[in-house]
Amino acid sequence: MIGPPAPAAFAAGLLKVLAVAIFVVAGELAGSRAAYAQSATESWRATERSARGQEVYFNAWAGDVAINRYIAWAAREVERRYGVKLIHVKVADTSEAVTRILAERAAGRTARGSIDLIWINGENFASLKTSHLLYGPWAEEVPNARLLDRSDPTLTVDATIATQGYELPWGRARFTLFYDALAVGDEPPDDPKALLAWIRAHPGRFTYPQPPDFIGSSFLKQLLLLLTPSREPLREPVADDFETLTRPLWNWLDDAHPYLWRSGRIFPRSLSEQRRLLGDGEVDWMLSFNPSEAARAIAQGELPDSIRGTRFRTGAMSNSHFLAIPFNARAKEGAVVVANFLISPEAQARKADVARWGDPTVVEIARLSDAQRRLFPSADRSSARLPADSRRLQEPHPSWTQALERAWAQRYGAR
Repeated sequence: MIGPPAPAAFAAGLLKVLAVAIFVVAGELAGSRAAYAQSATESWRATERSARGQEVYFNAWAGDVAINRYIAWAAREVERRYGVKLIHVKVADTSEAVTRILAERAAGRTARGSIDLIWINGENFASLKTSHLLYGPWAEEVPNARLLDRSDPTLTVDATIATQGYELPWGRARFTLFYDALAVGDEPPDDPKALLAWIRAHPGRFTYPQPPDFIGSSFLKQLLLLLTPSREPLREPVADDFETLTRPLWNWLDDAHPYLWRSGRIFPRSLSEQRRLLGDGEVDWMLSFNPSEAARAIAQGELPDSIRGTRFRTGAMSNSHFLAIPFNARAKEGAVVVANFLISPEAQARKADVARWGDPTVVEIARLSDAQRRLFPSADRSSARLPADSRRLQEPHPSWTQALERAWAQRYGAR
């Protein structure tokens, strides 16, 4: 009579069966991955073919000469490489483009819209996304998306709103204060209380752009994050506790305004105007979301080399800015091709160069080849430029921006 196999023999047989099964499954998975990769490549090539000959109307803020030059360079490159004509529609405020998209939807213009690509983030993104006025999801499908720095949550969450593939990160930002070391010294104020004390001791030497200017509104949010008794409610839409949560902010501003430039009765209208005031020696400070802002201005002769950078020691408000495609864009394929190029190593390296723009890259350098890494400028030694790895504070929910701007205008706008 034949009995059951010996335990050792049974185990050996079972291992052989498992090994064969694993080999078969691994082969099937590898084949599936290869087929998927081939399909994705073919799909992208089809997108590039469809994009050729299209005109892409790119609505982007035009308040900086260096940025406008960079976009002009990108336009030449995408036309040469892909046959796509990129047209920079220069806007003073992104809300202008948002209003146009809303008006087109109201007029029933669901196709052949006037905007193909838009530079966007924060409240403008939230407004379009919640109204279902964005094309997508598409941003995770472009080939260069694999190079993005996945460790940074601001690349996938825009002012507490998940991007979900409806916008593609294009650059990063940290709220930064720049100062003239000849006037301020080598140990600048490192929290709101110390900054207020400095302002009161040096009347007329500090100011900030008037909200709703982007930097001015960002300054309000940065202070609010550090002064409010609880940050958690700032992640949610504005509610009935607005006055309670913002009271420390208004108290700070009430104390500071009489000691500001022009006694707080007049404010610069933009970052470029405040940069001019700093360059002319009228004030000792400048605010920016770009940690390379002063390094670039020094290189271009707009600021003296005594300018240094600092951040509040308790954290800097951080975000990313993005590219999005409206729901009714007429050149969707062209817009996707342009966006993919703008996050390519070559385009990102050029944008990170302080001699050109100085905007921190969204790609993870470790993911790049040696040749691609060499495209990026070496670390700038200017003391005005700060590293981008300081503690991040998440930007409040988009509804806080408009609420703060309205409250600021009611308190300080009518002069």
